[in-house]
Amino acid sequence: MKIIDEFDRRSYRNVWTVSECAGGDIHPVSYELLGKARELAAAGGCEVWTVVLGSGFSEHLDALYAYGADVIVAVDDARMRAFNDELECHVLERLVEKYRPEIVLCAATSRGRALIPRLASRIHTGLTADCTGLAIDPDSGNLLQTRPAFGGNIMATIKCTDYRPQMATVRPKVMPMPSPEPGRTGRLIRESILASDTLNIKEILQTVERREPTVNLSEARIIVAGGRAMKGPDGFRLLEAFAKQLGGAVGASRAAVDNGWIAYPHQIGQTGATVQTDVYIACGISGQIQHLVGMQSCKTIVAIDIDDTTPMMKLADVSVKGDLFEIIPELIKELNKGGSL
Repeated sequence: MKIIDEFDRRSYRNVWTVSECAGGDIHPVSYELLGKARELAAAGGCEVWTVVLGSGFSEHLDALYAYGADVIVAVDDARMRAFNDELECHVLERLVEKYRPEIVLCAATSRGRALIPRLASRIHTGLTADCTGLAIDPDSGNLLQTRPAFGGNIMATIKCTDYRPQMATVRPKVMPMPSPEPGRTGRLIRESILASDTLNIKEILQTVERREPTVNLSEARIIVAGGRAMKGPDGFRLLEAFAKQLGGAVGASRAAVDNGWIAYPHQIGQTGATVQTDVYIACGISGQIQHLVGMQSCKTIVAIDIDDTTPMMKLADVSVKGDLFEIIPELIKELNKGGSL
């Protein structure tokens, strides 16, 4: 790989986001990325560009401007109605070479995780995955990319000093959703898929939609989550009854999932979902950093544990010391009587 010199570095400009499009709809994390991109662009004195690859998304362009895009690069083509990481990577590679962004941000979704590492490898630059914080270094102008490291035991800040663009992925719900500015406008650049983009490309013949029930923790307003102290599947059935009374969802720590007490889609933390609920009730969760990075932005955190020295009990807005197998049934009884928390 070639280290870029100072002259080359100055030819890269602007903060890009890749807006995720599926079936013509824009994933909400795309708006979260635009909010962070606006902060970075303000610090760097440049523009926010967003790239949309997909089909039938024109009705959402105004929303992308409202959430912070100055320029939209749109590639609207039926061949990208179904996700094709190989094709989209070819298109993005060509756009990056043409417009030379300094920073590229993408969501750490299943699509983003398939697409962006491939792109970083093809354009010979660095990539920091699953960032929990992004900022501009006031001295060097480099992107400061913060993420858990060494199994989540420390938080590392990473810089890509010698290659451009600087690339990072961010998990949904990590960055706050910005407030839109209705009526805000910007420039629109329409690009097309070229013949060179489709060389040696796999063809998607059919897509099959998953039918089994899924857990959508990211959209829940209230989550009741359990850890190792739940002791087994019966403990989580108790949490399910509690969550049902509250109109919420059930989450879990990695320890509970690894023990087979509840399925992986319920897992919250560094290796699970990231949530920003109105209320998060942690039941018997000690609060290791790997779990905290997935829920510490919740508006109100309630912890129930017999040990009041745990990180979760210290982090919580409301800490309840006691036996959760006595406390939760009493709470359920009160809710059944028409009470409220």
